[in-house]
Amino acid sequence: MNENKSFFNAMTILGILLAIGMAGAAFILGTQAKRAVIGQQSITVKGLAEKPIKADRAEWTIHIAVSNSTQSGALVAAADTRAVVEAFLVKQGFAKESLSVDVETLQPHYVDDYINDRYRQVQKGYEAHQNLRVVSKDLGKITAANKAFLQLRADNHPVEAYPPNYLVGNLEEIKMSLIAEATKNARTRATEFVKQDGAKVGVMKSARQGAFYILPVGRNTDGENHYGGVYDKSTIDKVARVVVTIVYNIE
Repeated sequence: MNENKSFFNAMTILGILLAIGMAGAAFILGTQAKRAVIGQQSITVKGLAEKPIKADRAEWTIHIAVSNSTQSGALVAAADTRAVVEAFLVKQGFAKESLSVDVETLQPHYVDDYINDRYRQVQKGYEAHQNLRVVSKDLGKITAANKAFLQLRADNHPVEAYPPNYLVGNLEEIKMSLIAEATKNARTRATEFVKQDGAKVGVMKSARQGAFYILPVGRNTDGENHYGGVYDKSTIDKVARVVVTIVYNIE
């Protein structure tokens, strides 16, 4: 009788120990599973950074287009007009040695003619084309020369000036600094999203840089999709902007 009672007590204790062990194992496995699930959770956010910048140099192109009955006459006319443009630029304060001059190009000159009750194009001589280019860090001088250029057109010289391109020299440096700021902004946004649930933002899983924008002041990119970005060259004062997309683990 005593042996049966001892056996029963021993089995009872063994059952209790097994139950405790299974409960502990279940708790440990449950905790590890929870951590594994959390570790697999992630959040995707966009980070934005922007700052005002200024152009530090300008490029300005003047185009010559003349026509003549002969090829040699067209080349002479182009050379005469080029001399007028060079004199104008020197008067505006640009050194002649700083000018970049493209090689002349020749092509047939066509005009519309009305023959036998219909229009057609007829060759009438040749036309010569040539570009002169000025690059300067004196943006005010470029702007002033562009305004004064109207007088050459008023004097009936066959020339045309393209709008100046206002350029930024240290674009790579600007881009890298904005990427760093946009990354900080992305983490701040991710933290705000998850803190209500008591979670924390973990390590970065992946990151992708979006388009890099150089925009006129006051313009935004809402609703626009420009692959590779936008580089405004029409204004001196600009805004540089970059967007990054980052995926973080949730802890």
